[in-house]
Amino acid sequence: MKIKKYIDGFIYGDDKGKSYIGVDGWFFATDGSECVANAKVDGVPCETVIKKKGRLDVNNYYGKRYTVLGNVGFETRIYIDKDTVKDISVEVSAADKKRIIFTANRRQIKKKIAKYLECSQDIASCFDDKKIGRKFITLAGWAVDKTGDNVVDVAVFDKKNVLVEGTQITRNKRRDVFSMFEGACDPTSGFIIKFPYKLWKKYFVVLTSGKERTVIKVDVVKMFLRKLKTYRPKAKAISYSDWLKKNSITKKELDEQRTQVFEYNPKISFVIPLYETDHKFFCQLIDSILNQTYQNFEICFADGSKTDALKQVIDENYPGESRIKYKKLEKNLMISGNTNAAIEMAEGEYIAFADHDDLLALNALYEVVKALNADKSIEFVYSDEDKTNFENKKYFEPHFKPDFSIDLLRSVNYICHLVVVKKSLADEVGYLRDEFNGAQDYDFVLRACEKAKKIYHVPKVLYHWRSHEKSTAGNPESKLYAFEAGKRAIEAHYERVGIDASVELTPNLGLYRSRFALKSNPLISIIIPNKDHIEDLDKCLQSIFMKSTYKNYEIIIVENNSEWPETFEYYKKLESNDKCKVVYWDKEFNYSAINNFGAKEAKGEYLLLLNNDTEIITPEWLEEMLGYCQREDVGAVGARLYYPDDTIQHAGVVLGFGGIAGHVAVGQDRRELGYIARALTPQDVSIVTAACMLVDRKVFDEVGGLDERLKVAFNDVDFCMKVREKDYLVVYNPYAELYHYESKSRGLEDTPEKVARFAGEIDIFKSKWEAELKAGDPFYNPNLSLTRVDYSLRDE
Repeated sequence: MKIKKYIDGFIYGDDKGKSYIGVDGWFFATDGSECVANAKVDGVPCETVIKKKGRLDVNNYYGKRYTVLGNVGFETRIYIDKDTVKDISVEVSAADKKRIIFTANRRQIKKKIAKYLECSQDIASCFDDKKIGRKFITLAGWAVDKTGDNVVDVAVFDKKNVLVEGTQITRNKRRDVFSMFEGACDPTSGFIIKFPYKLWKKYFVVLTSGKERTVIKVDVVKMFLRKLKTYRPKAKAISYSDWLKKNSITKKELDEQRTQVFEYNPKISFVIPLYETDHKFFCQLIDSILNQTYQNFEICFADGSKTDALKQVIDENYPGESRIKYKKLEKNLMISGNTNAAIEMAEGEYIAFADHDDLLALNALYEVVKALNADKSIEFVYSDEDKTNFENKKYFEPHFKPDFSIDLLRSVNYICHLVVVKKSLADEVGYLRDEFNGAQDYDFVLRACEKAKKIYHVPKVLYHWRSHEKSTAGNPESKLYAFEAGKRAIEAHYERVGIDASVELTPNLGLYRSRFALKSNPLISIIIPNKDHIEDLDKCLQSIFMKSTYKNYEIIIVENNSEWPETFEYYKKLESNDKCKVVYWDKEFNYSAINNFGAKEAKGEYLLLLNNDTEIITPEWLEEMLGYCQREDVGAVGARLYYPDDTIQHAGVVLGFGGIAGHVAVGQDRRELGYIARALTPQDVSIVTAACMLVDRKVFDEVGGLDERLKVAFNDVDFCMKVREKDYLVVYNPYAELYHYESKSRGLEDTPEKVARFAGEIDIFKSKWEAELKAGDPFYNPNLSLTRVDYSLRDE
């Protein structure tokens, strides 16, 4: 067991005449033991206040296995006599281990005191949070004039004393600061500053109150280096090549598979179109099939080449191999026609599709037949895949897929390879169609999935797609016609299943956007819990009023024990708007009960649960969410949410992440594709956050609303699990976009009562969903990490 730590910095401060040194950072014991911190001044224990807090950056890097709550961060006030102090230290102990995590000598302390005295004595300020993104720096904090006479103005200048263009400053009320100064300051002392930066330039935050002026340097380089330190080399995710060394099937396992006797041994027919195939790649493909650990198969080749050279390759290299069937076509019928000719040759109960120059993993058919033995109702099987180069010496770009997700399939042909389909199903839906050449497999997969009794995903890489420079695997723009065909395939699918929707190509070729026509114009009830924080609430409401193109909505503010008189004055003004209604919940904070209460007051056919610290970005956000939610197979829809620095806060929630559930793609730039463009693609997920979640009113009532035993944590996770338990889909729609200022109105889990409540809610959730947690999230591949948010490979 080790004690890990990092000190972000220390400051000198004055608390009503009592001098103190403030230290902040993080620490934890690697075995999860409870850590206790103590401070000493001149070697003697002293008066100290230590507060624990959450640190998302630390949890993202190390995972949450070291602490249940994840509150590894700390803030410390060490009270000192500034005139006599010689040194201070902070020591952490856990079990039998002790470690000094911070020390400062007399010289260092005097330097901090001098810096403090240089600042204006009338202006007090603090930065609570500093974030540096790719293009913007975001600073959150407060500033007050301690005389109470003036409002502190905030501005950002460069070193030439020129205001930084593009700076956005949002003021907000800080109840904690107001209380700290006993009301003798401006209530709107809080601020969020967002400004564009260049790494090599210098910036200063200037605070002005009357004649007083304080200049605070923004150390851009230090912030940047600290961010790099958070993602230092040893934090790097495991590479695919290293992952393969640990996870590839062994020779012993292959030998054991060859001796496996199944109860059900279906013949599988590979159907492969040929056209001027490279002879070396052709032989490698055949070898990868002939060496399968499951041997009841046949290979059906339909050759549209100009010559019979490929027939000669078979005769020379595989003489007497009766499982190889070859047919020379009179002319090239293109991919669809050649494949159909191969299917007509097939005698197996199942057909397997493969390209003429790709490779199969040696255990591919074994894994498929193993699944068929476990459940004979399976009619469609697909697997994970990766890519291989010309020399077949490097494997790269693995695609670890979710279990079947119809909305993801309508957005991208994520199924691709390997595909094995029951022959009778293919006969029923029809084979490949010429009019969809270029996306003929996409069209077939859509038709087959519409009719299949059961679809099964093997979460293993069973197919290696050879990446050619001119193929869609290597250069998407080389086959633009293929993407146009894909668009038509999705449109045809919607027509068959009776969904009124249009399909568009996106700038990211291969990804498609569906726009669903609204069946009606139902009333949407937007339910927003609120306690004070009217600046946040007003920003949220104004964004709804000013931006929303869908107008048939009502807004229900659920008031929960606000304390500021101006909050109630704001409510009076708000209710003059006939779209707004304020209802009063006068019991303790209980997020589930508050929303259930709001739902009872709602008149809408759909309920939109929304946090008060959100801001609408997309004008058609309601249409986007309603388009999905109006479908009979959908129960809830979530949106894509961003932090103020334009990085992702929500792009779906994964069951089991961090032990219970957690967000993925957190911190990813909103413009980046990320892993297989998952954050940018509509898809079915297990969970979406209730910070912005649209629910069909009938579904909400059917599942009994939110579980009121879960007062703060996991209530939205539990709700989505109940929705899915009723066989409804939960959909993540990235085209509904909002800013989410991340629960500024909610405190930390920093008291014994809150800790106990949190632990109790963990127990409640685990007891309800023990089997589901054990099985894992069906929409998140088991080969992906449950401790990193960036879809890294699992290395736990």
